[in-house]
Amino acid sequence: MREFFVAQGGDRPIFEWRWVERNSDLIGEKLGEHISLTAISLAIGLVISIALAVLSLRWRWFYAFSIGLTGSLYVIPSLAAFALLVPFFGLTSTTTAVIPLASYTLLILLRNIVTGVDQVPKEVKEAAIGMGFTPRRMLLQVELPLALPVVIAGLRVAAVTTIGLVTVTSMLGKGGLGYFIRNGIQTATPNPTAIIVGVGLSIVLAVLVDLLLWLSERALAPWARKARVR
Repeated sequence: MREFFVAQGGDRPIFEWRWVERNSDLIGEKLGEHISLTAISLAIGLVISIALAVLSLRWRWFYAFSIGLTGSLYVIPSLAAFALLVPFFGLTSTTTAVIPLASYTLLILLRNIVTGVDQVPKEVKEAAIGMGFTPRRMLLQVELPLALPVVIAGLRVAAVTTIGLVTVTSMLGKGGLGYFIRNGIQTATPNPTAIIVGVGLSIVLAVLVDLLLWLSERALAPWARKARVR
């Protein structure tokens, strides 16, 4: 990977467009890495959370256990979690970055999935049972679709949180946009342009992903919007 910091004498401007132009390829590469780490972590977290939610809805005692376990993972400091996995998967391994990132989504997603299913009206469930729906069919065709607004709300929180945490993985050499923040601070002559690019694009990415998920909720669950209007 090519170095993008050039020693300069005197005071450095707050923002240099020429630096951005010179490093546009690197910025695109790191932005893609940031999006990739976020997407992989969210996908893994969502799959695991759905599995835990299904078991929790079937056996309520398991929900308390799952919440306790995912809550314990959530409070582990991110740097400590990354450092703990380095001896097993290596410093620059994607696995080292993804495991903690995915684990931080579990508590948020699990709670929202179970809460969303629990909020499905009782009469709707009784009607589905009366129509001969099996528990599995009712979950897939009735409960989860109606719980979608609550599930997506949790996914929005998890996505924004993950985008922020991905920058921390720059300590592993897998930080996406955090690469610019780290190197902008650590050089002998701080590079404010690099820091602004890293922070600014992280914020823009978080806003865009949150907006995309919000639009997805409106498209996939139009009844929820109509209910709020009423």
